[in-house]
Amino acid sequence: MKYYPIFLDIRNKKCVVVGGGEVAARKVSRLLECGAKVFVISPELSPELVTLKENNAICHIASSYTGDFPEGARLVIGATDDEATNKWISSDARKKGILVNIVDDPEKCDFIVPSLVRRGELAVAVGTGGKSPALARHLREELEKQYGNEYEILLNILGRLRAKMEKNAGVGAEWFKALMNAGILAAIKEKDDEKVRQIVKKITGEDLEIDV
Repeated sequence: MKYYPIFLDIRNKKCVVVGGGEVAARKVSRLLECGAKVFVISPELSPELVTLKENNAICHIASSYTGDFPEGARLVIGATDDEATNKWISSDARKKGILVNIVDDPEKCDFIVPSLVRRGELAVAVGTGGKSPALARHLREELEKQYGNEYEILLNILGRLRAKMEKNAGVGAEWFKALMNAGILAAIKEKDDEKVRQIVKKITGEDLEIDV
C-alpha cells in the first residue's frame, strides 16, 4: 500500500487552495466542513467561491500563484488547469515541508483525498491509491446505500455511552455487541425512541434521553 491511511485534524489550521474553479470549490467545501481556515489563491473565483468570500468563510488572495503560501500553512491543494503551475506548487510545498495534493496528479502529491461517505462524525473513506477515482466513486455510492443516517444516530448514542461504560466494570467488554444483537440499529431505523431507550437501559444500565 502506497499511502498511509490517516484522518488529519485541521480545525483552525491554515489550508491553501490554489485555483478558483469548480474543482477548487469542491476542495474548499470539504476543508471548511473540517473546520479549516481556508486561503484561496486565484485571480478569479467561481460563483460558489465568491459567495464564500462574501460571507467571510474564506480568505481570497486575488493573484496568480507566485510561489508564496500564507505563513504556517498546514496543507496545500493545487487545483489549477495548468500543469506547469501545478508542478511549481508541488515543488514549493515540498521544499517548505507542507503537505501537498495536486488534483488528478498522484505523482505530485504527498497525500490523496479519498472518496468519502459521511454520516455525522462517522466517515468511511475509500481509496484506490490514485489509480481509479471512478472505482472509488462507485464504491462510495454502494456504501451510501448500505449505511444510512441511522448510523449517525447510533454513533451519537455510542459516544454518549463510551465514557460511562469504561467506568462500569460490571457491564463487561461486550456491551457494544450486545446492543447490536438486541436490535438497536433496527429500532433506530424504525424511529422508535422508547425501544432504543429500553435496549440501552437493559444492556448498559444507562437511562439515556433518546431522540431518533
